[in-house]
Amino acid sequence: MIDTIDINAILNIAVEAGKAILTVYDNEADFEVSTKSDSSPLTKADKIANDLICLELQKLYPSIPILSEEGKSIPYEERKNWEMYWCVDPLDGTKEFIKRNGEFTVNIALIHNNLPILGVIYIPVQNLLYYGNEASGSWKQTPGEDSLQISAINKRADWTAAVSRSHADGEEKAILSKYPIVNFIAVGSSLKFCLLAEGKAQIYLRTGPTMEWDTAAGHAIALFSGCHIHTLAGKEMLYNKISLLNEGFLCIVD
Repeated sequence: MIDTIDINAILNIAVEAGKAILTVYDNEADFEVSTKSDSSPLTKADKIANDLICLELQKLYPSIPILSEEGKSIPYEERKNWEMYWCVDPLDGTKEFIKRNGEFTVNIALIHNNLPILGVIYIPVQNLLYYGNEASGSWKQTPGEDSLQISAINKRADWTAAVSRSHADGEEKAILSKYPIVNFIAVGSSLKFCLLAEGKAQIYLRTGPTMEWDTAAGHAIALFSGCHIHTLAGKEMLYNKISLLNEGFLCIVD
């Protein structure tokens, strides 16, 4: 299934979307913030990146539908029979974007039978790509250079936990106390999945709400690097649900 997808073309789309985001990020005149219906922030960069990604994906794969944060109003009755679709967050970490700390990403995932089989994350400020798929594992790349394969690293002790910068939750402390954690790295957006995928952290717990497009690409990259992701109830983390809101989850090295 994954053999029909040109991963380099998807990487290029993510990079081009990231470049478009930076034109807004670097131009204070364009730096306007509005509020979506769910009270979350929206910037001009969200829309520019979304339009670019959707246009290019439709050109390459017109038969594969797209579920995007900026086009999330597709009713379940329409999407429930999708065998395969793109799950896109054109600007993950809008709060970090607004804070101008560089910790925001472009996320593109391919979902097949409710599970991610490919994920791409691009960090525009760092000009750095992470990607993974079920056929070849997970990789890290500076665009234009050779890719480096990455893998999760399990250890008996001295674990590092990746934690959210903008969504700290007091409930997390009790759960994390069960693991041999001695270090914490706080970062925004889907970068936490990337930390686990390249062995810089061993656990990422999220008790607060996320949406499917927030996690799909990172889920794939972490999964194919050697991590396991499950809900706090111990169930497999699935996509294209009736509600696009995720349960709390744990991403942990196998």
